[in-house]
Amino acid sequence: MKVKITAVAKQLPKYYRETKDIIPFVQLWMQDQDTRFQRKVTKLFEGAGVDRRYSIMDPEEVFTATSFEDKNNIYAREVVQLAEQSLKKSLEKANLKATDLDYIITVSCTGIMIPSMDAYLINSLGMKKDIVRLPVTEMGCAAGVSGIIYAKNFLKSNPNKRAAVVAVEAPTATFQLEDYSMANIVSAAIFGDGASAVILSSCEEDKGPEIIDEAMYHFYDATHMMGFNLVNSGLQMILDKEVPQKISDHFPAIVHPFLERNNLTIEDVNHLIFHPGGKKIVQTVEALFGVLGKNIDDTKEVLRLYGNMSSATVLYVLERFMDRNPAKGERGLMLSFGPGFSAQRILLEW
Repeated sequence: MKVKITAVAKQLPKYYRETKDIIPFVQLWMQDQDTRFQRKVTKLFEGAGVDRRYSIMDPEEVFTATSFEDKNNIYAREVVQLAEQSLKKSLEKANLKATDLDYIITVSCTGIMIPSMDAYLINSLGMKKDIVRLPVTEMGCAAGVSGIIYAKNFLKSNPNKRAAVVAVEAPTATFQLEDYSMANIVSAAIFGDGASAVILSSCEEDKGPEIIDEAMYHFYDATHMMGFNLVNSGLQMILDKEVPQKISDHFPAIVHPFLERNNLTIEDVNHLIFHPGGKKIVQTVEALFGVLGKNIDDTKEVLRLYGNMSSATVLYVLERFMDRNPAKGERGLMLSFGPGFSAQRILLEW
C-alpha cells in the first residue's frame, strides 16, 4: 500500500517584524539588567540567523505583562484561524474538499486547548462526522514529522483514504517577561509563529512523493534537554546548551542505519529536508552533512525568513521541495528533533 504526500501549504500570522525592529523592544525589556549582559543579548538576537519573525500578537503585546490566561486565550483564538487557513490552502493544492478527509492530526505544543483545534476545524470546514481525530500536543519540534508518521501508519492500513496533518505553533505566547535566563532569551531570538498543513493519501490516483520508510530514535537520559516547565506565568522554555553536541554525537546512528535498512547511503539522497532548530543546531548538522557532500540551504533559508516555528518549521522546508516538483526517482530525507530527546526520520521518493 503506497502512501503519498500530495500537498503542503503554510499560513503565517498577521504580525511580523524584522529582527532589527525587535531589538529596541528587547533593549527596553532589558533596561534594568547589567550593561554587559544587555550587549550580549543584543548580539545574540543580531546573530541568530533569523531576519524576520511572524507572531500571533503585536510585539507590544509580547513585551507586556499579560497573564498566562491572556496569552493562552490569544493562542486559542489565533491558532484555530491559522489552522483553518493552512488546511484550506493545502486542500486547494490537492484539488480536494474537506469532506474528502478521513483522518485529521493536529499538532501544537505552545498553548493549551480542550477541545483541541481539530474539533473546531471539523465544525468550521464541515468535515465528515466519522472523521478520525488525533491531537498531538507534547512532542515539540519533532511533531511535524511525528504527525506524518502517524498519518502514514493509518493510511497504510486503510486503502483509498486521505489524511491531513495540521501543525500550528505560537512560541511567542510562551515568552516569559520576568525570566532573564538564556533559555528564555535564546528561544525569543530564534522562535517565530506559523502554521502548515500536509495532505497524505493512500488513493492510487493521487500523486506525490511516496513515504518509503519512517522511524523514531530516542536518546536515553535526555528528558531534561528540551521542553517546557508549566509555571504560574505560562510555559517556560527548557533548552539545554548541549543539544547541538548531543545531535552531533548521535548523528551517525540516526542517519546511516536508517538508510542502510533501505539499501541506501547518504549519496543516494537528493534532498535534505531538515528542521531548522536554531543557528547552532543548523551549523552542527550542516557540518555533518557537508562532509558527506550535501547541503541544507533550504533549512537555513526557512530559519532566516521565519525563525523556528517548532513543529511546523520542517513542513515549510518540505513545501519548498514539493513546489519545485523534483524529478521522478529522486529521494528526500526528512529529519527533526524534539523533547524526549528524540529524532524523527522519514524517507521520501518522488
